[in-house]
Amino acid sequence: MRREVEAFTLIEIVMAVFILMLLLFVGVPSLNGVLADRRLRRSLDEMNKFVQLAQEKAVIERRSYLISWQKDHVILRPEAVMNDEDPEPVAKLQLRKGDAYVLNLPAALAEDPPADWAFWPSGTCEPAVVTYKGVDGSWTANYSALTGRAEIASYATK
Repeated sequence: MRREVEAFTLIEIVMAVFILMLLLFVGVPSLNGVLADRRLRRSLDEMNKFVQLAQEKAVIERRSYLISWQKDHVILRPEAVMNDEDPEPVAKLQLRKGDAYVLNLPAALAEDPPADWAFWPSGTCEPAVVTYKGVDGSWTANYSALTGRAEIASYATK
């Protein structure tokens, strides 16, 4: 009596591998877009948390705070340092390679104001427009003077 062995043929295995490779090539670019969107969303969330921290510090400590744009980072610092206080920034938002945050103060009276965004003890701030450009895309957010909350004006993933 002869036993028949059931197995896959070489052609069936090659076809299965080909189909899996095809699905992989179709799915990877889509996955890259999702990851880029997630990194871009993270940059917006980081800025919003930074703004919220500035607002909270100003209200709790009842003094003005500034978010200041530096060469390779954005810092949060009190507007005036007291005698016994450390002049170091309270918080720092480190920029990754290829990232740029740009501040625009539409209500500024000076033509070219310093890159300092003020938050007052009342919980209000200067109206500001923050633009982010990075390797994953760009966004622009309009921040309200009364609430300090962002309204997304543009958002584009690369």
